[in-house]
Amino acid sequence: MASKKPRIMPFRLAPWFSARVWGRRDLRPWYDSTGAVEPVGEAWLTGPQCRVETGALAGQTLAEVATEATEQLLGARGAGKGPLRNGPPGKDGSAEFPLLVKLLFPSEKLSVQVHPDDAMARAMGDARGKTECWYVLEAEPGATIALGLREGVTMEAVRAALLGAHRAGPTMEDLLQWVPVSVGEMIFVDAGTVHAIGPGLVLLETQQTSDTTFRLYDYGRPRELHLEQGLRAMKTRTAAGKVKPVAMDGFARLIEQRYFVVDRYEIAACGEAVVPSDAPGCLVAMDGTAVVVSEDGGPVDLPRGRAVVVPVGCGPVHVRGRAGAAFVHCFAPPQNTL
Repeated sequence: MASKKPRIMPFRLAPWFSARVWGRRDLRPWYDSTGAVEPVGEAWLTGPQCRVETGALAGQTLAEVATEATEQLLGARGAGKGPLRNGPPGKDGSAEFPLLVKLLFPSEKLSVQVHPDDAMARAMGDARGKTECWYVLEAEPGATIALGLREGVTMEAVRAALLGAHRAGPTMEDLLQWVPVSVGEMIFVDAGTVHAIGPGLVLLETQQTSDTTFRLYDYGRPRELHLEQGLRAMKTRTAAGKVKPVAMDGFARLIEQRYFVVDRYEIAACGEAVVPSDAPGCLVAMDGTAVVVSEDGGPVDLPRGRAVVVPVGCGPVHVRGRAGAAFVHCFAPPQNTL
């Protein structure tokens, strides 16, 4: 009889740094060095190409772990049992970690863009759409984001602005609703919401595992635009907006949506906080270094700007560190696990 595979315990991932024209060269205090030559705009914390840094799985990518140990990482629904409300697995039929968690570091405005919903993405041959949220970690005075169209703006006006039908008329940037943001705010970005991010921010982005983006307007930068696809994906009204936190038993629920939940914890005076493992997710430290300990696993250091993946069913996870230190738990609701 084949021996049962050992249960996977929490493990830390090395971030994958993505160069962007709007990024930064210096990401301190989050990262002392990125090894990148070009400005870095995104640090992918749970990207499929991120490599495991700790434990028996060290050296494997998250994609490899999800493929080879699907049920241990993602639970029964990850192995194809139960309803899959979050859509099918990847294009090749393999399982995927359900959430892509990133840190964003804009030094200039991001392009005006939009993401498709599940229906449009599947019609294009992609596994899923891209609904996301942003948690504001740093914000300079006057920092803003663009979230949806201004009241009364029509699709005809958007098309005219994008295609240059009225040279003297408003630009796409003029048609957007620009919203001031500050540290600690959570913003929901529903698929189909035309949006942009201004400079002077550091954001924690939690999203469906997808990188499908339609760029509509790019301030004259020589990059490809996706006007027709973007116009098809865009919606004049969505559920996007700021979300107020909800006090829970020992933590704050920053957002709860169909595809993801983000909870903020502060380590108690006793020096630890306890996090459940009933859904696939990850922990990200906001300041300092914490240590993650599970029932049967050894301690895993959790420095600022790194993710520790919490597999389903590994038992309650204890996060230990300085009293008052903050971290977030990003996870996919069980009914949406891939």
